[in-house]
Amino acid sequence: MHDTQNETDSRGIEIDKVGIDRLRYSVSFEDGYIRQEGVANFEVTVRLQRDRRGTHMSRMVALVHEHLQRFDPRQLPSVLKTGADLLDAPAITVALAMPVSTTVVAPASGRESTQVHDICIEGHWDNGDVTVKTAVTTEVTSLCPCSKAISDYGAHNQRSRVTLTVTGQGDDPYPLPVRSAVRLLSSSASAPVVPLVKRTDERVLTMQAYNQPVFVEDMARAVSAKCLDRGLRYAVSIRNLESIHSHDAVAYVAG
Repeated sequence: MHDTQNETDSRGIEIDKVGIDRLRYSVSFEDGYIRQEGVANFEVTVRLQRDRRGTHMSRMVALVHEHLQRFDPRQLPSVLKTGADLLDAPAITVALAMPVSTTVVAPASGRESTQVHDICIEGHWDNGDVTVKTAVTTEVTSLCPCSKAISDYGAHNQRSRVTLTVTGQGDDPYPLPVRSAVRLLSSSASAPVVPLVKRTDERVLTMQAYNQPVFVEDMARAVSAKCLDRGLRYAVSIRNLESIHSHDAVAYVAG
């Protein structure tokens, strides 16, 4: 049967990225600390040579089925090389997005619950050079220092959505596991978000937040300092879902 994709294109235009997106596929996520079953969204794209009419998108689905259903970000460089060979491409990008959960223990009652975090892991292979970006989004509690300073009692607080993206390369593609990223982000806030709390826990968390007020700027700098101490390439994005304002407060730092 004639292979139309392998026909020659004479226009001399290289395509930066072409492939498939929003492929929902069952996966088992395993990184040495978290092991969970779930459904992920995959994107697989390649750089298409200027003389190639098309790429083989069915092979991209096959790559996910045969090599990425057991998804370990530490193994992504070898999978990317396999994909580049399979698709005869000078560059390939594979991205996975899915929720994962970690166990949270309430501070007073000791009751356990699970908190869900959104992750996106993107690996890029370009003629042998590999980069892997791991983005973790979680929720924390922040309490406004200004509100505390000017009020006779109390202070406004809110949930904050924080995304930390860490870039790994070469032999160290996954320098900060998801669980470690969640802990780093939680420790930079006024208090953690805990799904299951009893009255004794609520008291502890409320007072913890009151004793550790942070602006969105404070959190951005705290996360940045911890990443720099670890020698990480990173970007942090924070959005405070403000409780008494009609706007969000945001901050972004990359290093």
